[in-house]
Amino acid sequence: MKILIENMAQSARSAVQTLSLATAAQKSAALHAAANAMRDAENTIQMANQRDMAAAQEKNLTAALLDRLELNPKRITAMANGVAMVADLPDPVGQVIDAWTRPNGLNIARVRVPLGVIGVIYESRPNVTADAGALTLKAGNAVILRGGSESVHSTKAIHACLMAGLRSAGLPETAIQLMSTQDRAAVGAMLTATGLIDVIVPRGGKSLVALVQAEARVPVFAHLDGICHTYVDKDADLAMARSIVLNAKMRRTGVCGATETLLIDSAVCDTFAMPLFDDLLAAGCEVRACADLVSLDKRLHRATDADWDTEYLDSIIAVKRVDGVDGAIAHINAHSSHHTDAIITDNTTTAERFLREVDSAIVLHNASTQFADGGEFGFGAEIGISTGRMHARGPVGVEQLTTFKYVLRGTGQVRPG
Repeated sequence: MKILIENMAQSARSAVQTLSLATAAQKSAALHAAANAMRDAENTIQMANQRDMAAAQEKNLTAALLDRLELNPKRITAMANGVAMVADLPDPVGQVIDAWTRPNGLNIARVRVPLGVIGVIYESRPNVTADAGALTLKAGNAVILRGGSESVHSTKAIHACLMAGLRSAGLPETAIQLMSTQDRAAVGAMLTATGLIDVIVPRGGKSLVALVQAEARVPVFAHLDGICHTYVDKDADLAMARSIVLNAKMRRTGVCGATETLLIDSAVCDTFAMPLFDDLLAAGCEVRACADLVSLDKRLHRATDADWDTEYLDSIIAVKRVDGVDGAIAHINAHSSHHTDAIITDNTTTAERFLREVDSAIVLHNASTQFADGGEFGFGAEIGISTGRMHARGPVGVEQLTTFKYVLRGTGQVRPG
């Protein structure tokens, strides 16, 4: 398996060299062709996905995993549109981030360059094939994709469209490689491919991400949990709060940006809590609440300490009464996975304090946590959401898949002894 990864990585490294000479128009043409191929292959992709779904249902995969696995016509169209959107983004390679001139006349520029070879390990998310392929190519990188066994047919069908795009633009097919084996040893070989793979991106459940973070010998962009919070402040508009809370929890419960904990200001619990509970319960959501709130509504289940640290990825939400924004910030910073947290309030001072003091990759004011998505940020797609602090944080899009180098231009300057 080590030899396989070495060969793939070396081919990818050669592709990066070729891509460094490719024009922005050439990369965009490849991605538009790939997007068109996905649209044309909608039936083929859907049939492949149906095979994966049938096998997944036989294995009794969770509702969250099935939701992530499913590709219906709407999702296939969105996937293709995302690739096209990436194609139309400005090319980051060669972009001057900053430039200045020293007193000696030496000009210094910080310029974007590709990261290199990226390894993506994922499960139950066939759309990652398209997202990762598009983003890495746009940023001038090569990628090695290792999809999960549950999405093998869907992944192959999408990858074929990416290959068609590369061929049409005259770019090397080794720029977007899909690992053919499902042998778990391949994952271990990728994680220890120091000097061959420049960064690993895991997209999957907690066990996969924990494994990658524990065993990787190369840098990792990852988040372990999506324990996201929505705080309803005493100065919130109730109608707005009801709309946001229901969407944040129930739009898609299996995504990492779904709200898992709802915090309600104690000053408005008596007026705000019941309507919020009515909406959630009517939508089929189980509500697990602190003792104070259970005493207000017997339809609720009593929350345990573990509920404040749980990513449900299901129609379940934990609810807690807190003492104003102080209590909300304290709870979030103690229990958040530093992914995405939101405040609902009409008080801009309170909102700004929340946005400043909550230590998460994404913070929102008067908006659903389900906007934690690279496509919604205008990135076209994302390769993942990073909750770390090094290099990239939040949705990892085209710019986050670059690093930089310094380019110095002089007129004969020498450094004095």
